Amino acid sequence: QLQLVESGGGLVQPGGSLTLACVVSGFTLDKYTVGWFRQAPGKEREGISCISKSGENSDYADAVKGRFTISRDVAKNTVYLQMSSLKPEDSAVYYCASDRRQSMNTCYITPGNYDHWGQGTRVTVSS
Repeated sequence: QLQLVESGGGLVQPGGSLTLACVVSGFTLDKYTVGWFRQAPGKEREGISCISKSGENSDYADAVKGRFTISRDVAKNTVYLQMSSLKPEDSAVYYCASDRRQSMNTCYITPGNYDHWGQGTRVTVSS
């Protein structure tokens, strides 16, 4: 059974940093693309970042480019999202999700491309 569990959310001041972790089980990271998404109250879920099956390629939403970094540790079955220079508008519930159908060396951050989701972790950026 495929499972994804996010952790690392919390309250952080504007300009601060936070690292989220997504621990996966039931599959290996070299067989599935993993993406990070977020959903703020009253807004649609949006794609933030993804990392390809090969681990060599990633993509980011324009809103987070240069501030967020996705990485993974295959041995730990974990995908990370390092977030820095956080802004109040980054406040949301953050989700990770997996998809087997994407190619080895590319990934897409469209939520509809992903079919297994974690339960989410809340990030609040506020002073």
